[in-house]
Order: sequence, then structure tokens, then C-alpha cells
Amino acid sequence: MDFGLVLQTDPPASAVVGLMKRAERNGFRYGWTFDSAVLWQEPFVVYSRILEHTDRLIVGPMVTNPSTRTWEVTASTFATLNDMYGNRTVCGIGRGDSAMRVAGRRPNTLARLGEAIDAIRDLAEGREADVDGVSLRIPWVRDGRLPVWMAAYGPKALALAGRKADGFILQLADPYLTATMVEAVRTAAADAGRDPASITVCVAAPAYIGDDLAHARDQCRWFGGMVGNHVADLVARYGEHSSLVPEALTSYIKAREGYDYSHHGRAGNPSADFVPDGIVDRFCLLGPAEAHIDKLRALRELGVDQFAVYAMHDAKEETIDAYGTTVIPALNG
Repeated sequence: MDFGLVLQTDPPASAVVGLMKRAERNGFRYGWTFDSAVLWQEPFVVYSRILEHTDRLIVGPMVTNPSTRTWEVTASTFATLNDMYGNRTVCGIGRGDSAMRVAGRRPNTLARLGEAIDAIRDLAEGREADVDGVSLRIPWVRDGRLPVWMAAYGPKALALAGRKADGFILQLADPYLTATMVEAVRTAAADAGRDPASITVCVAAPAYIGDDLAHARDQCRWFGGMVGNHVADLVARYGEHSSLVPEALTSYIKAREGYDYSHHGRAGNPSADFVPDGIVDRFCLLGPAEAHIDKLRALRELGVDQFAVYAMHDAKEETIDAYGTTVIPALNG
């Protein structure tokens, strides 16, 4: 199993670079960041420094979207980093949550997301692509490679990931929901004539190692609020008791009352007060290292290829080090 570290690009950027260096020393293979230009610093600038100061780490957004930047700009930025540092990037992409809503825009449609996945990958790898009716190619790309991994929860999004994406990003670590959603992605891949095993599965969630479960929950409760934004969209689209969306995913947002993005992804987020302890326990990895290992082994049995640690809490360094000394060796020893 691969491991990734997910951070926000809060200033100073040097602190983000330092944590990514620490992660690589501890056996992490991927370095991810949020991508919301108003709330945090521009991630692609920071990626250049991370790549310069690491040897093997693969970097990318968790996740970008088709509208914050035009597709040729996104592809050219990835291709430039790959040309400088040797194909060490991955494009995580979705419809757009914080980046779009903070700027007063709606998330992208799935149709546009699907077109963007194809175009960004083709352009970054040196092929011709259609961008809003114009045929483009980046002529200087040589031997470029850009895997595009799609974040999804709902049935139509899961099907799109299976048809088009190189990887599937699931932002929660509940084994039941993971099994259900991985199966949906793989079924869609097979129906499209693709090899389901060729799609990388990445589960991303907060991880907090320690015996004080109440404190760990308080540090990670924000995650249930973040996921709740996407769940609220699903409920609005499919209804509260739709057979198309598992109740295990949707029932907890009944007490949700709006969301303030100024606290997005942060410990103590008041917009996440509605999230019950049971959801925090299901969606995150909490407790002593042995509990993390047990849950990760269960996820690996479900076909998860990478676990990406959201480290938006008060124990970033301790979590990275504990994973490096105990968790990662137990999964890969």
C-alpha cells in the first residue's frame, strides 16, 4: 500500500515543504494539497519547491477542478513540472467545492469534468485535445505522463471515474462505503471495456494517533463537515432516501445548517458541529497505531492502493513520524 500526505498550502510555504520532506523520509510516496486559490496559497508554485527538495515524492492537488484554470494552463503547468523533475505529478480532479463556491460559482457538471479529464491528460502528455471547440497541442512536451485521478461519491460520478479516470479518490475511510463505491467504479470500468484493476484506488481521510479519543475526534470532526458539502449535493439531487445513494453516507447531514468556508478543512470548524462521533470514527482513522493498522489492512483487502493522510490537526509531525516508524512498515513489511 502506498501512503500520501495531504496538506493545506497555508503560509509560510516553507513549512509545507518541510512537512513533505519529513513525509518522504518516513516512507510516504505522495504529497497532496488542497487547491483553492482564495483560501490558500497557489499550490503549483509550492509543488515546484517540494519537488526540488525531495527525491521521489509524487505531488498533486486533492483536488483541482475544470474551471479555476483553463485546461491548457492546467496541463501546461503539470507538463512543466514533469519536464523539470521527471514525471512526478498526478492530477487529482473533481467538480470543485471550496474553490468554486468561495468565488461565487457552482461546481462543474459531470459532463464538463469528463471532457476536462481527457483534455488535460492528452495535452500534458503531448497529444492533441479539443478545448472548448479549439484543437490544441503543447508542442514542447516530450515523454510526458500525467495520471488523472477523479474524486467521487455519487453514482453518476463513480461511473464517470470508472469510464475515464486513471485513479479513484474516495475522501472517507469507512470500509462499508469504500467497498460499495470501489465496486461501482470497477463495474463502470468493466462496462466501458477497461481493465478494472488498472484504476488506482486512493482513500483519503484524517489520521490521528493517540489514546485520547475525544481529543482526536475534536481535531478531525471538520472532515465530516467537508464531506457533508458533497453529501448535501447528493441529497439535493437524488432525495433523502434514494436507493442510489447509501443511507450510511447521507443520514448524518440532517442537522447540517449551512457551511462557512472560512473554516474549511480546519480543526475546530464550527460548521462541523453537527457531525456525530460515530461519523468521525467511521470516516477517519483514530486511536493507537494498532487501530490504524487494522483498519488499513481491511481497506487494502477491499482493493485500496493508497491511503492519503489528511494532517489538518495539532499533531502533524507526530502523525507523520508514527506512520513512518509503525504503520507503514506494518502494511508494507
